[in-house]
Amino acid sequence: MRAFAVLLISLVLTAGLSACNKGGGAPAAAGSYPGEMSLGSPAAKVTVVEYASLGCPICARWNNTVFQDFKAKYIDTNKVHYTFREFLTGDAPVATAGFLLAHCVGQDKYFQIVDEVFRQEEPLLESDRGPEKRDALVKVAESAGLTEPQFDTCVSNDAAIQALNDRAQKYATDDHIQSTPTFVINGKVFTGFQSLDDLDKAIADAQAGAK
Repeated sequence: MRAFAVLLISLVLTAGLSACNKGGGAPAAAGSYPGEMSLGSPAAKVTVVEYASLGCPICARWNNTVFQDFKAKYIDTNKVHYTFREFLTGDAPVATAGFLLAHCVGQDKYFQIVDEVFRQEEPLLESDRGPEKRDALVKVAESAGLTEPQFDTCVSNDAAIQALNDRAQKYATDDHIQSTPTFVINGKVFTGFQSLDDLDKAIADAQAGAK
């Protein structure tokens, strides 16, 4: 998987734009924290773990149509402790580059970058043209204050690519994840797109069982 991702990131995402002169701070070290990020109160009675890929169209649809309502209803009210775990299904090079970028911009902007990459679904996941995919990712990087050379350094970090692939393989082996999105709500597994109504029921059941 690693060799595949490295090769295609090199061939598909690299080359195209001339250097951008927009300033920006130095990126954080890629891979400097684990490949999962959390929101909400750790004391919440319900935990929701989402395994998702930035190269997965269904994951993008869930993020773009459900996540904000889910966040407002459950995460912002501290009813749910939500954890996002990185996986590499669908367009693996896009997923790899997107996750590396999210790490490079810094922990405080991680979910912002994940959201922005998901919302670039058309140029990233529906296009078969490498330059369009690169353009979309560079724009996301620039929106977070990175320059194009910093983007190139970020997505070609061999150690970070290896760490990301190792994490994804661990989730596949240890957690038995085979597809995305996969949600685990207080230990119960739900695969595929989950509407807010679906989540309402699953969370209500989890809350009842946690009493």
